Order: sequence, then C-alpha cells, then structure tokens
Amino acid sequence: MPQQAHSTAHWSEAESWTPEQVRAEQNSRLQVQLGYLARSSTFYRRKAAEAGVALESIDAVADLALFPFTEKQELRDSLNSHPPLGEHLAADPADVIQVQASSGTTGSPSYVALTRDDQQVWNEMGARTFYAGGVRPGDRALHAFGMSKGFVGGLPLAQALQYMGVCDIPIGAEAGAERLLRVQADQRPSVLVGTPNFLVYLAEQAPGVLGVEAKDLGVRVISTGGEPGGGIPAVRRRIESLWGATSREMLGGTDLACLYWGECEQAEGMHLLSPDLMLAELIDPETGEVLPAEPGVAGELVYTALRRQASPVLRFRTRDQVVVTGTSCRCGRTGMLIRCVGRTDDMLIVRGINLFPSAVQDLVTSLAPRTTGALRIVADFPGHSTQQPLKLRVERGHDMSVDADVDLAAAITGLVSSALNVKTAVEVVDTGALGSVGAAKVQLVERSA
Repeated sequence: MPQQAHSTAHWSEAESWTPEQVRAEQNSRLQVQLGYLARSSTFYRRKAAEAGVALESIDAVADLALFPFTEKQELRDSLNSHPPLGEHLAADPADVIQVQASSGTTGSPSYVALTRDDQQVWNEMGARTFYAGGVRPGDRALHAFGMSKGFVGGLPLAQALQYMGVCDIPIGAEAGAERLLRVQADQRPSVLVGTPNFLVYLAEQAPGVLGVEAKDLGVRVISTGGEPGGGIPAVRRRIESLWGATSREMLGGTDLACLYWGECEQAEGMHLLSPDLMLAELIDPETGEVLPAEPGVAGELVYTALRRQASPVLRFRTRDQVVVTGTSCRCGRTGMLIRCVGRTDDMLIVRGINLFPSAVQDLVTSLAPRTTGALRIVADFPGHSTQQPLKLRVERGHDMSVDADVDLAAAITGLVSSALNVKTAVEVVDTGALGSVGAAKVQLVERSA
C-alpha cells in the first residue's frame, strides 16, 4: 500500500468535508484497500469466496452491505489456527514493528499487529482525537490509563501524544493513586488522561495524599475513555468539579485503532475524526440492516479500515451500541455525532425493558454526594433477561450515615423507576465496599449465575 504524508496540524481537512467529499474519498480508498486485501489477505479471500462476493466487485461504500460482517470470534479463531498473528495477517511478518493485545475474557488475549505505516495512521487518528478535546502541542500529559499488558491505552496513547508534540508522563494506573498524585503535584502537567471512574477516584484521594484538592493541581484538560462514563452527564460534571478542568470523552478499540471518536469543545457528542482513514456503518444489531445516521437513531457500530496493512478489518462488528446525537456541529466538523451507551452484549432486558448499565450509573452518580457513584448490577440470572426487580449494590457517600440508607435506597428505586421504567432492589453498602478503582476497567455488571 502506498505511503502517504501525515497531517501535522492535528485538525485535518477531512474533519470538515461535506458528505459528498467524504463519500468520494471513501469510495476511492475502499477500492485501494479491497485490492490490497484481494492480493494479500488469505483470510478475506476465503471469506469472500464463502460469501460468493468477489472483493473486486465492491466498487463503492454502498456495495459493502453485500459483504458479510467480520465477527470478533472469527479473529480469535484465526489467531488460534495460525499463530502467532493469525490468518488475517496481511503484511510480511518482517514488516511488523509492534503488537498490541486486547483483554482476553477467556484464555489468551487477542493480538493486533502494526507495520510502521499502521503505527503512523494510529498516531494521526489519536492526535486528531486529542486535539478535538482541547489538547495542544506543547502540553504535558499525565498518563493514568494502564500502561501494562499491551493494552492500547498504554503505549499507543503515549505514541499519539508524542506524535502531536505533547510530553507524555507514562506513570500508568498500575502505579496507584499516591504515585500519580505526587507526580501531578511535582510536574503540574496540564492534561490528564484515564478512565472516568479512576479519575474520580484519583481526585477523591488528593486531599488525603497531598493535603490539597485535585482542582488545585493545575489540570486544564481531561481526556477520558476506556469505559462508559465520560459522556454521562452526572459523571462528567463530577470529574470537572473535582479537577476544575474540562473533560472530553474519546472512543477507540484494539482491532481498528487506538482512538477515532472524540468530543470537541461543544461536548454534544463524539465526532468520527478520521473519515479518510476508516469507515463507520451504523447497523441494527438484530437484523444487520444498515441504518441512517440521523439524530436519535440507535444502533451498533461496524468498521472498515481504509488504510491498514498488518491486521486489516472489513465490516468488523464492534458490539458498541451508540445513539446519534447530531449530524453537524458549531465547531465546523461534519458527520454524525454519537454517544456510546454500552455494548450490545452488555444490554440487560428487565421485564421487557432494554437497559444499559451506563444509564443506571448516570442516575446513581447524579445523587452524589449521597452516593460515591460506585455501583454493581447483580445479574443473578442466566443470560441477559429477567422478570425480577434488578438488584443493585450502591456505595453510600463518604460523609453519609448508615441511618440514611433506607431513604437513599428509596430515592434510587424511585429515580430508576421514573427515568427507566425498571423496578430495582437496592442494597446500600459501605464506602469502598465495591473495591478500589485501578488500572482495570470497571465492570458494572456482576454475574452470580
């Protein structure tokens, strides 16, 4: 595949293209990418043959619906059958310079290979995301995502920040709250990156560790992602209040790239910031039908890489469930804006009502300081559906009395019933009972069946 120059301004002209310009560029790049897959990918040649759809027959984005989805399990099977990097490796192994790993829910993690060009594309996509959120060349950033295990929140984020001229301080969530806070106090970086729940926890520890509030530590911009929460209004307000900084959400994934959705200063949803480098479809998760990107439409995101060499994906199902919040923005960027509400495989059905855990988190967090915002949904039923009230464990606030637990439980029950039409059985637990927040993503659903 041809090497191309990268933007150094971190606001690409592609971010403000008209729909016609986007489609023309994507059609052109798609044909190049499909030609590459036809020559170099045994995995996609096989999928095409099984589907009876020649890769070369897809001339435009509109034709993609003819091709089957790529499922996560297919990539896992590919890795297992053709180690170490799978049958879907489409580049010469000698050209692979980096391997990233996703968290493996069972057994081994998934591995994603990068060539030098792939790495630079990831850097460009990440730089656009950080820039949209208010990070600027010359800033310094405290890295509070996990830096270990090959996760994309570690080295790839650091590479993207350095690529755009930001000094990354790679302490990592594994170092713990005390180390991170002391580095923040010593170095005074203006940017903080991490998962939303961990950044709330970090701020809450500042008075005890440093004797000062987090808002006095010099943070200007917060970029958060890795789990639902950054776009939840109550969680965002809490982060911004604790740190005295603006907080913007971002979204990515191991299989396509580290970062590719990000909020601008308007904070009305996340922009797809690299339409020249990737293609996003919105589908009905039940039928697979492609949905229009119109305000209020909810669906699952499906991605196609438009410039990928080592581990390309074509119509990859993410299981990320999103809602379109708009199709234009005052910042000048174009295309759909989204909020990620969870994963389709995390959705619960309570007496016929579809429920995402993030919606419950939003309501519980809105009751702070009566709660810490920490909760677990206790799924003591098989599968994703129950006819019983949903069991919740919620931490009481730091300065709240046990005597107020009954009233707090009643308030949560009423709020969830009113907002989501779901009955709950609430257990209020001690502050910290749900465990300290660290490098790992917070799992809101706790399975006991």
